[in-house]
Amino acid sequence: MSTSPAVTTSQKVCLIVGAGDATGSAIAKRFAQAGYTVCVTRRTPDASAALVRSIQDAGGRVIAYQLDARREDEVIALFKKIEAEVGALEVVVFNVGGNVRFPLLEMTAEKYFKTWEMCAMAGFLVGREAARALLPKGRGTILFTGATASLRGGVGFSAFAGGKAALRALAQSMAREFGPQGLHIAHIVVDGVIDSERVRTAQPERVAALGPTGLVEPDSIARAYLWLHEQTPDAWTFELDLRPGVEKW
Repeated sequence: MSTSPAVTTSQKVCLIVGAGDATGSAIAKRFAQAGYTVCVTRRTPDASAALVRSIQDAGGRVIAYQLDARREDEVIALFKKIEAEVGALEVVVFNVGGNVRFPLLEMTAEKYFKTWEMCAMAGFLVGREAARALLPKGRGTILFTGATASLRGGVGFSAFAGGKAALRALAQSMAREFGPQGLHIAHIVVDGVIDSERVRTAQPERVAALGPTGLVEPDSIARAYLWLHEQTPDAWTFELDLRPGVEKW
């Protein structure tokens, strides 16, 4: 499962499930800079190689794992492996995407179900195992990445909106259940186009129309995640909206 050897450490540990090339990678780098041993997951074995090199070159500690977060046995095994071989988890970030766009009449049951699995079912599995790992410690943070679709559906986004709305409801339920037990659960609504190589390549006209301040920088999102984790229990944020100043909302 692991693409680099695990080293037992007493250092604080952060897990990012869905450490993609934009937001997930930025979160991993930000927590590594803050002194965390970061564990990152992707479904493709070699997809994390560049991120691992970047963090290691900067002097950080990182371990990459292959994970399909929709598979219960894989999620359970990953949490057990990290706690046994790396260290005690302090932060868990669920950052799996699932942003697909299809007109409703072209949406198949298979596509809808797969999107729901990625957004909602995977979120439940990761959230449950994170709670199981953190509750005995009486502290820790679980962060869920949401989207505009978490709050309202849009044309072509029936599957994505359904999955993200379910994820938001999960986060709310977890916050109410586990907050009194010392766990900080937060849901982050990223309401805007995230700057990435994929977006700039696939949608150059849209990027140009948004202008220099119209994209959400991944590192700006990452700073917000670290800030959420560092909040004290007397003033926890549950839901945080992040959007460019020019975004219509």
